Amino acid sequence: MTKLTITPLKSSELGGLAQALDMAALPNSDLAEPNRMFFRFDADSLVGYGGLEGRGTDRLLRSIVILHDYRGHGLGRALVAALEQQARDLGIGRLHLLTTTAAPFFRALGYIDTDRDAAPLAVAASREFTSLCPASASYLAKAL
Repeated sequence: MTKLTITPLKSSELGGLAQALDMAALPNSDLAEPNRMFFRFDADSLVGYGGLEGRGTDRLLRSIVILHDYRGHGLGRALVAALEQQARDLGIGRLHLLTTTAAPFFRALGYIDTDRDAAPLAVAASREFTSLCPASASYLAKAL
């Protein structure tokens, strides 16, 4: 596989991410809000996006999407690993996520099903928890 490169997105570059999320039926209405950082991932060309949300040592893993033509080639695993390294570099100790469709994928990467009532306040107060993801979404977390 070609080396995966990660590039931070500027706020003016969020349109491509929003479009990719829309095509994957994932939430995108809050991308420009504060305390979010998003990245594009390339392997010779654009293959996907992902991001981190929040402040402090507990943050949300957000908006993970691999473009349709590149799915099934291990790029999702590589993308998540790169985001986890970004998180470690920022001093983040634990990542959290909500998903309605990809829980098995994240479990295979070491994310553990967690009781939503146990979410740190900053995570539980996020729009992901309060309005963007349904209450039926799986909540998973991973210590880094």
